[in-house]
Parts: sequence; structure tokens; C-alpha cells
Amino acid sequence: MEQTRPLQADSRGLCTLTDGHAGNVRQAQSLARALGGRAWDVTLEPRAPWRWIAPHALPAAEHAFGTAFHASWMHAPAVAIGCGRQAALATRLLRRRGSRVVQILDPRIDPSHWDLVIAPEHDGLTGPNVLSLLGSLNPVDDAWLADARAAFPTLAALPSPRTAVLLGGDSAHYRFDAAAFARLAILIDDMAADGSLLVTTSRRTPPAVIDAVRRRWAHRPHTLLWCDPSDGPNPYAGLLAWADRIVCTPESVNMLSEACGTRVPVQVFEPGRVGGRPRRFLDALRQRGRIHDLADGSTTFEGEPLRETARIAAEVRTRLGLLLP
Repeated sequence: MEQTRPLQADSRGLCTLTDGHAGNVRQAQSLARALGGRAWDVTLEPRAPWRWIAPHALPAAEHAFGTAFHASWMHAPAVAIGCGRQAALATRLLRRRGSRVVQILDPRIDPSHWDLVIAPEHDGLTGPNVLSLLGSLNPVDDAWLADARAAFPTLAALPSPRTAVLLGGDSAHYRFDAAAFARLAILIDDMAADGSLLVTTSRRTPPAVIDAVRRRWAHRPHTLLWCDPSDGPNPYAGLLAWADRIVCTPESVNMLSEACGTRVPVQVFEPGRVGGRPRRFLDALRQRGRIHDLADGSTTFEGEPLRETARIAAEVRTRLGLLLP
């Protein structure tokens, strides 16, 4: 295990470190929010050669991530939260400077390099300092949903039932192309014949799918489409908050975790076509009764929403003895 120095005299506060990718940023910031401290966010600027070998270290690695990180390294925060492979090196370096460090996602090397490692159950990572959770860290709770309803009040005027459709994209374990969307659209049109349809794509959605979404539903009554910034502010939070039911493509652990953090039924398109570790996550959700196959038709949900972030934050506080305001 790496040795750490005592906190520097000028160490203060809570810091998040990510490569700027939305999923990593969201997880790190969600944990910081749940811990209750005021955090500042550092976007890493990975440089060669360190970016190629992270989280392994080379000499002079304090210069690996640009000026924002170097400032954090010079004035080490009390607690640093990293998410993603690049951040795993950054948090290792800050631990040497005396920070208490929490790394989100499996760093693919010995977890003892960090004070705590938080990894999804489906990764299978274990260790005395490893905290496992079902799905991913996210901000969805009752307060967050209330804020989202206040931020998007016009969605309340859409007729119920409001069906939110969250579209992802291709991954290593599932192919979501125009043909897959055509299969999905048939099921959605049958389900949402009454009420309203609220559809959002993601950064990963293929252009051909976005074109097909617009052709299929642009002129459908009581429909909201968001495919890119030309459609206005992204209403994703509002969709989760105002939906009476949610339909998701099956490949994104983050998107599914957030949908399952609500209190409405979640139906997943083609869960049986997903392979690898995400399949284990889907199977766990199905065993808990939190998701159902879209092909099985409309369903209800009676149970607890998936909200792992508060539990993990409480464990982090206890393990690290944190007294953040």
C-alpha cells in the first residue's frame, strides 16, 4: 500500500477530478453532493506519456493533467473524488500529497492505492476498501426530482400518461441502430397511443437513429422531442420528474440507474440482447422487480426506487471519518 503524508497545512475542502466525460462527471459530482461538502471541480487535461498508462505512474506525474490539476496538487484538498481511468492516476497522486481519496469505477489495478474504491457490483471487484453498489452513482432523489419539476413546469400540461423514452446508442455489448429503433418505435406507438410522449436522445445516439426519431414522431400530437441543442434546453431531468412511466434502451448503466431512481415503472427495450457486465446489472434489476421487458406490455411498480448514492455517501463518511459541512 502506498504511504501518504499528513494533510498539508493549507489543505481545504472537497475536490472532484474527471476527464470531463459526462458520465464520469455526473458520478463524481453526485457523490460530492451527497457528502454535503462544497466541492470544486477539476477537469483533467491528460498529457503524454501519462495519459497512455494511467492509472500507473511515471516520474513528474504532477504535470500530467494541466494547470488546474497542478494547482490541486500544490494545495492538496482534504478529500478528492475521482471517476474514470485518468482520474485514478490523479487521485493516486493526491493521496501522496496527503488527501483522502475516493476512486469511482474499477481502476484495474490494486485498490489499495486509494483510501476507498467504489465499483458497481457487476464488475465483481472486491477488497477491504471496496464499496459495491447496484448500478452507478447519480443525483436522483425526491429533492432532485422536485427541483426538476420546478425547472420544467410546462411538462405538467402534457396529458397523462406521460411516457418518457430515453434513447442511448451503440456500446460494446449492444447495437442500437436504425433497425433497432424501428423495432422500438412499434412498441412505443402501441403503448403510448393515449397520453403524451417525451423523447430524448444522448450523445451516443447514432445520427441515423436521430433522423428516424424526427421522421417518426416530429408531428405526433402531445410529443416532446429533444435530439440536440437546436431543440432548446435539454429537458432530461424534467422527463424523469414528470414521467408516469419510463422506457430505456438497455446498454447504459448510468441511464438505467437514473431512471430506476424515480418512483415510476421502468421498461427496458430488448434486455435479452445485452451481453457482458451490463447484462448482470439488468438481471439484478429484474430480480428486484425494478425493470420489466418492454415487450411484455404495460406494467406497474410497487417498491423502493434504486437510490444507492445516499447509502454509499454514508459509508464514505464513516470509513473516512468525514465531518464535511
